[in-house]
Amino acid sequence: MRDDDIIEARALDQAQMDGLKSWGWVSYVLHLIVAVAVVLPGAQPSLALLIIALVMDLVKRDDARGTWMASHYAWRIRSVIWSGVLYLITLPLWLLVAPGWIAWTVISIWFLYRIVRGMVAMNDNRAVYS
Repeated sequence: MRDDDIIEARALDQAQMDGLKSWGWVSYVLHLIVAVAVVLPGAQPSLALLIIALVMDLVKRDDARGTWMASHYAWRIRSVIWSGVLYLITLPLWLLVAPGWIAWTVISIWFLYRIVRGMVAMNDNRAVYS
């Protein structure tokens, strides 16, 4: 076993864990609002909600380091970054309309899946991944 394979587990008191979990739920709900709005035709999601959730996650992730909640913060941050990169990469497909719509629909459904999967794991008080 290498030193970087060791995950530091630290104990937080119940109030700290409850606080992290509350921040996590707020972030997941903001992500969910954006994810559902992107998938539904005619809905106009606010990029501001996504940016607020991302900033919250970036600010609070150090507080969660070494706990099962850390995986949730990393999961949401990576979900936003990867979906943003994928949207940018597929942006030229909108010149042909249909391929752009298909690509962005697939990315949006993938993003929605990741948010729901994370919410289910957090509801079970477990890490998103092991």
